[in-house]
Amino acid sequence: MTLSELADGPALTAGVLLIGGVLVTMALAEPLVKRLPLSPALVYLLCGWIAGSLATPPLPDLMNLHQQGQVSLLSMLSESAVLLSLFAIGMKIRIAASWAAWRVPVLLASAGVLWSAALATLVAWLLLPLSWPLAFLLAAMLAPTDPVLASDVQVHGEHDRDGVRVSLSAEGALNDATAYPVVMLALGLLGLHELGDEPFAGARWLLVDLLWSVSAGALLGIACGRGLGWAMQRKLAAGSVRDWDELLYIGAIGLTYALAMLAEASPFMAVFLAGATLMRQHPATRPEGEAQEYGQQLQAFGARCERLVEVLMVLLIGAALVHVSWSAAVLLFALLMIVAVRPLSVLLSLPRAQLPRIQHGLIAWFGIRGVGSMFYLALALDHGIKGAAAQSLVSACLACIALSIALHGISATPLMNAYQKRRSARRRPVG
Repeated sequence: MTLSELADGPALTAGVLLIGGVLVTMALAEPLVKRLPLSPALVYLLCGWIAGSLATPPLPDLMNLHQQGQVSLLSMLSESAVLLSLFAIGMKIRIAASWAAWRVPVLLASAGVLWSAALATLVAWLLLPLSWPLAFLLAAMLAPTDPVLASDVQVHGEHDRDGVRVSLSAEGALNDATAYPVVMLALGLLGLHELGDEPFAGARWLLVDLLWSVSAGALLGIACGRGLGWAMQRKLAAGSVRDWDELLYIGAIGLTYALAMLAEASPFMAVFLAGATLMRQHPATRPEGEAQEYGQQLQAFGARCERLVEVLMVLLIGAALVHVSWSAAVLLFALLMIVAVRPLSVLLSLPRAQLPRIQHGLIAWFGIRGVGSMFYLALALDHGIKGAAAQSLVSACLACIALSIALHGISATPLMNAYQKRRSARRRPVG
C-alpha cells in the first residue's frame, strides 16, 4: 500500500489510535516509567513494533518507498524531527566560547565521525552482502549520534555543566551536520552525487559539501541566533508581552533552515547554533531579566517539541522493524556497532587524558543512534538506492537503531545514577 492509501481509511484511524493511546498512557504512567530502568524511547519502540506486527493492512515498506515516489515524505519527516531537536538542544546547552570547552564535542563530531565511518565500513563489508561503497554509505548513515533519545544522558538545562551530558548532547547536535559530507562522499562513490572533477577530482565535494557547508552553516546559525535575539530583546525592552513563543520558535527554525538551503550551507549546523546563540552572545552566556525568562519559556516549548518528536519518530522506527530482514549477520553488525565501533572511535579520537576515566568510559558507551540515521537513510533511498542494496541498508540501519535504543535505554538510568553517586561521594567532605 502507498502512503496516500495509508492516509485514507482504517490504517489512518489505527495510526492515530496508536499515537494517542501511547501519549495518554505515557503521561499517566510517567511516575512508574521513571522508576523503571527503561527509557521512554524503548517503550515507544516496543509499542511501534507491536503495532506494526499487528497492523492490517500492513504498514508501508521502507524498502519500496522509492517505487511509490514517497521517500521524500519520509526524508521531510525525519529532517523536521532533527531540526526541532537541534534547536531545543542548542537553547539548553552552555559551553564557553573557547577551544578548551568545545574540544571534546568537536573532536567527537569530527575525528570521531571519521573513525566511526572507517571502522563501521570494515565491519559492514566483512559481515554483510555489501560492496565497499555501499558498506561505506551504511557506515556514514550510522555515524551521527542522537542527542534526544536517552533523556538521562542529555543535558538537563542551561544550569547543567556535567561533562558527560554536555559532551554527548553537543556531539549529537554537531555530528548530524558533520556526517553529511561523509554520506555525500559515499553517494558520490556510488555515482549518485556529483563530486566534481575541476580543478581536481572531488573538488565540489571538498569545497561545497565539506568546507562551505559546515563553515557557512556555523556562521549563518550564529548570525540568525544573534539577529533574532537582538530583535526579541528590543521587543521585550519596549514592554511587549511575551506571548506567541511557539511562533518565534518554529519561525526561527524555518527561517534559519531556508536561508541555509539557499546558501547551500548545513541546515543542521545552522539551526543548532541559532538555538545556541538566541538572545545571547555565545552558548556560555545567559540572558538577563525578561530575556532570561522568555528564554526559559522558549526552552519549555522546545522540551515539549522534543517529546513529540521522540514519540512519533521512534514509533515509526518500531513499526518499520517488521520489514527488517533479520539474520545473524545483521544482529552481529548492530551489536558490534555498539560494543566495538563506538568505543574504539571514541578512544581513537579522544585521548583518555582529555577527560576523567569514568567520563571517558560513559561517553564511549553512549553513542546512541536515532533520528539522524533515519534521515540519512531516507536521503540515500531518495538518491536512488534500490533493490537488494536498499534491503540490506534498511535492515542493518534499523536493526542498529533499535538495538541502540534498547541497550542504551536499559543501561542509561543505572549507569548515570552510579556516576552521579560517585561524583557526590567525591565532593562530600571527609570527617
